Amino acid sequence: MTKEKRAGKPDLSVDKLQDMYIKMLYTRKFEEKVAYFFSRGMVHGTTHLCIGQEASAIGAIAALEEGDWMAATHRGHGHTIGKGLDLKPMMAELLGKSTGFCRGKGGSMHIADITKGHLGANGIVGGGIPIATGAGLSVKLRGEEKAVLCFFGDGAINQGTFHESLNMASVWNLPVIYLCENNQYGMSMSQKRATNVDDLSLRAHSYGIPGVRIDGNDIFTVYETVKTAREHVLKQGPYLIIAETYRFMGHSKSDANKYRTKDEINQWKEKDPIPRMRRYLEERKIFSAAELDAIEQKATADIEEAVEYARTSPDPVPEDLINDVYAG
Repeated sequence: MTKEKRAGKPDLSVDKLQDMYIKMLYTRKFEEKVAYFFSRGMVHGTTHLCIGQEASAIGAIAALEEGDWMAATHRGHGHTIGKGLDLKPMMAELLGKSTGFCRGKGGSMHIADITKGHLGANGIVGGGIPIATGAGLSVKLRGEEKAVLCFFGDGAINQGTFHESLNMASVWNLPVIYLCENNQYGMSMSQKRATNVDDLSLRAHSYGIPGVRIDGNDIFTVYETVKTAREHVLKQGPYLIIAETYRFMGHSKSDANKYRTKDEINQWKEKDPIPRMRRYLEERKIFSAAELDAIEQKATADIEEAVEYARTSPDPVPEDLINDVYAG
């Protein structure tokens, strides 16, 4: 059944709340630093920033348990930070250093760490959907009590892999949470022009699974929804979540951003998930303003430390060119 969900009062410890808040700050500050590096020509290739979407990534992953799997998208820095990967090799990877997660060879869209349950970011739109479905099948065949969280964007919801994967997961009752971060645009294409359905969670009916549409900029709504979805998928099979959010920046660094108005962008900035969480924490006296300022200062310092680590790390050597091409 499709329904709207709103934030309640999550039963979260102070430590959990602090972890969620600082990870949103890490994500925002990491992305801002990456944008700066690209503007200075210090990073090659391309990147896709998730500034404005922090709540959907961090809130969802915070609801997972130890051992659960996650598949990210090409806009995957927030997912990676949410899963607890080290900021230093993340930054080193973007700067093409040998200390990066892919030894400087993968760049922004290929960060992964199987030891942390991170199945990887993916440069192919919708490419992570069948991978997550396969992971769900693996979990079921092994008889494990694990869930798989699969992120994808609204641009992927019309891909054939979306239909095939959700149909298979439904038929086999696989423990996969499919979470669409609907940031309203697939590149420059408005979701309203690409799909003749306003509520994308209605797609769930086609597969006989639950579907819900939520405020993806409210971290507590995201957390509670994914928590509920996790309990469901462990016993009854897949679950579809459409998290309505927005990217403040363009699709990628090469996006001239001419297809959106400043008024639209500013309206969404009023729903910025980071100030929303800060207000929640401050108004309920969970943290004082001074404590929240200190958390932000720590986030800034940790990002700068990661930058310094990346800058001083060695470049890959020519002899490493053909290493890591084949497994083993």
